[in-house]
Amino acid sequence: MDPSPLPLLLLLFSSLSLLPPTFSQSSNSSSSTPAINSNSVLVALLDSHYTELAELVEKALLLPTLESTLTSHNLTILAPQNAALERDLDPEFRQFLLQPRNLKSLQTLLLYHIIPNSHIDPLRGSDSHHTLAGEVVPLSETAVTELKSIVRPDGVIHGIKTLLIPKSVQEDFNRRRSLASISAVKPSGAPEVDPRTHRLKKPAPPVPPGAPPVLPIYDAMAPGPAIAPAPAPGPGSGKHHFNGHAQVKDFIQTLLLYGGYNELADILVNLTSLATEMGRLVSEGYVLTVLAPNDEALGRLTTDQLSEPGAPEQILYYHMIPEYQTEESMYNAVRRFGKVRYDTLRLPHKVVAREADGSVKFGTGEMSAYLFDPDIYTDGRISVQGIDAVLFPPDEAVPPAMGVLPANRKPPVIVKKKHKRGRILEAACQFGVMTRISFCQ
Repeated sequence: MDPSPLPLLLLLFSSLSLLPPTFSQSSNSSSSTPAINSNSVLVALLDSHYTELAELVEKALLLPTLESTLTSHNLTILAPQNAALERDLDPEFRQFLLQPRNLKSLQTLLLYHIIPNSHIDPLRGSDSHHTLAGEVVPLSETAVTELKSIVRPDGVIHGIKTLLIPKSVQEDFNRRRSLASISAVKPSGAPEVDPRTHRLKKPAPPVPPGAPPVLPIYDAMAPGPAIAPAPAPGPGSGKHHFNGHAQVKDFIQTLLLYGGYNELADILVNLTSLATEMGRLVSEGYVLTVLAPNDEALGRLTTDQLSEPGAPEQILYYHMIPEYQTEESMYNAVRRFGKVRYDTLRLPHKVVAREADGSVKFGTGEMSAYLFDPDIYTDGRISVQGIDAVLFPPDEAVPPAMGVLPANRKPPVIVKKKHKRGRILEAACQFGVMTRISFCQ
């Protein structure tokens, strides 16, 4: 026999001797994976009428976990009704559970309904039991609708009325509403280029907590001059957020620099104390619109009209409107409504404004004035509008327009009225008490 095929035979026998151990190892590895019986409670759950719960278990990827648990424990499943998961469940909470990032919360919620013990009677048990979620479920608070709805050798299913929500899932649902997660991106303006240096401007440093705002409060609250009337805070608060005296000082200085309103500035500062009163009103939150007669109009007033006690104050009170109005806002108002009545500080009189010749006309008849110097001073609290005549209330008994009339107009004839008798004497004569006295005849 040729000795050359001997090594080949030895190699063949050695390879055959290695085959049985290989098959045994493969059979052992296949037997290590748990096999689910068709009579298992898990299979019964998937085939039961609790379709909503079964669908959530599949979406939560809990089948492998429950299969491995069944190898060592029997299970008690508290299965909510389909209505509890369809109609009774909050839509936002259901959407929260079905989001992929909240898979952990969905798994915790479902495992909270599974107890690793099959010898539990929810109707008799008043104590609490640990669930597969690691939390304790109080069986006394569960409303059981179907006791032992499905019974299998490795577990039992009880039907309950509502869904049980653990505290951890509730906290996760509430934390989703935090400002950090739902707030939008803070808008930022486009970069600005300094026209002098042609470089980007550096943004202003952030204001530290508790520091006063960059802008004064009256600048922040006061709208632009084109917006009227401006809202004002409640009067009499005493906080004095506005420096009214400084604003009145600026307004009077503007009158002097503007020219043609020196007489009005003199009356406000020297002849009366209206400048101080206006500053106090602005400090308390009021807004004012001043209809300022020019020097020519005030020059037509007589000395008697200005020398009467309180006459200068009463004249200027009628020219002050407790609203913030600009030429644009008043013109738009009279164009739209035809005639507008504005309250004045001289109660109860009102000044009437109407549209005339493309401007605003105040007053009625010969007691009228045109707005011809618009927006002399506007700072959001005080508005000054120049007019060409002095206004007086139309219902005064003796119109003080004698000194206001132009030179070509004749002053009206003033008829002196007879003095009336005293009221007590007149009443006594009417009742016949003093009929013999000559006054009653």
